[in-house]
Amino acid sequence: MAPEPDLSPSSWPKAIATVTACTYTAGAGRAIAFGVPTPRHFLIAFNYFVDGELYTGQFSSKEPIPQSSLFPVAYNPESPRENERSDLSAAGTRAPVFLIGIIGSIVLSLVWLTLLRGCN
Repeated sequence: MAPEPDLSPSSWPKAIATVTACTYTAGAGRAIAFGVPTPRHFLIAFNYFVDGELYTGQFSSKEPIPQSSLFPVAYNPESPRENERSDLSAAGTRAPVFLIGIIGSIVLSLVWLTLLRGCN
């Protein structure tokens, strides 16, 4: 029986990624609005080619990285859109936080309307 191939990120092949955007995000604003402070302040967007296909990703960084900078990025050979640098966890937490914000806004609006109706 043949051994299973090693598909951990450390064994993935590498491609050269190009920084397409570096934007500043204020972590303090998120802490006040959502109670989720973050020390990372720059959102780095990048792209890379695998077998002639263009893939994109993004990650948070404490330091800015200039646009057009190049860096190596390891990608999953089974699914090249998956790479070692992209913030997969950050994308998964945005939807619940956004949903909590919407529900909170609705509840506060209903409380406000109830208070206004009670004054008449």
